[in-house]
Amino acid sequence: MEKIEQKIQELLNQADVKINGDRPSDIQIKDERIYQRVLSQGSLGFGESYMDGWWTAEKPDELITRLLAADLDKKIEPWKFIFPVMKSFVMNLQTQARSFKVGEQHYDVGNDLYERMLDKRMVYTCGYWKTAENLDQAEEAKLDLVCRKIGLKEGQRVLDIGCGWGSFAQFAAEKYGANVVGVTISKEQKKLADEKCAKLPVEIRLQDYRDVNEKFDHIVSLGMIEHVGYKNYQKYMEVARRCLKDSGLFLLHTIGGNKSVTGTNAWIEKYIFPNSMLPSVKQLSKAFEGLFVMEDWQNFGIDYDKTLMAWYNNFKNNWDEIKDQYPSKFFKMWEFYLLSCAASFRCRKNQLWQVVFSPNGVKGGYRSMR
Repeated sequence: MEKIEQKIQELLNQADVKINGDRPSDIQIKDERIYQRVLSQGSLGFGESYMDGWWTAEKPDELITRLLAADLDKKIEPWKFIFPVMKSFVMNLQTQARSFKVGEQHYDVGNDLYERMLDKRMVYTCGYWKTAENLDQAEEAKLDLVCRKIGLKEGQRVLDIGCGWGSFAQFAAEKYGANVVGVTISKEQKKLADEKCAKLPVEIRLQDYRDVNEKFDHIVSLGMIEHVGYKNYQKYMEVARRCLKDSGLFLLHTIGGNKSVTGTNAWIEKYIFPNSMLPSVKQLSKAFEGLFVMEDWQNFGIDYDKTLMAWYNNFKNNWDEIKDQYPSKFFKMWEFYLLSCAASFRCRKNQLWQVVFSPNGVKGGYRSMR
């Protein structure tokens, strides 16, 4: 055991992390079985060990930021990615038959949880913190930025691919007078979105994006393509092109990765977002080539760190109200999810992109909005 602990400490030295050190970012070991578990199971074992209480830290997000910045995840478990990568090559994990799985496992986990964690409009995507002082302002600013980027006008018809709890649909209808059709693969999201948008020109559908076949003035998709899968990126773009009028704009809001991948972190795959993966610039550009003109590409990934920490604080502060409705390990699981994701944006491993597309190029040029 001492040799294994020594090997782990040597790796942690590369991230300036001490075992049982006195800094907020140092790891505190509660069960020495963690060393073998991490070496044999990689990121899955690391996350599950946190859920089991085998390790902790005063500030887990700062610890994980250091680990990711030093690329320790790659140094510990490169071979463990072989099976999921091979599986993704052989199988299309995001077929229509499989598309509702993430809705059932993640988005249907409970509206009571998301109501307490998110902002007042229940926007489950990155806020825009340019001038915002709190989460509500950041999410409102993001929704308004999206509307301005597509040049939304009163009476126009908009498709929202992956509409969540109807936050964009409600905002666009109330503030811009738009007519919105939103599609989601979550029954719980549709149920609440229908309530929120009941008196507005909004239609929420429980529908796979591939089944939409009608024309819209504009299309938005906020935080949905992360569930599409690399084998379906081109199909996704083809659907958007098929449904967009020649005079319209398509805004894609997505988390993005610095490198092209065909799978995701093993712990995230098992506990949070099954069959998910983050697109790269290369994968997206290949998918929209010949279908769209890219008019604008903005990266405000650092804002996702602030957004996730705001979600975490809301979750932690309101947990006592709902804890009896969830399994005993749920708090630690959700905490690890939010804090590890915040860390990934803080150390710039993940990005947040808003990309604006037109079918044939905006006549006279597109003016970027910020």
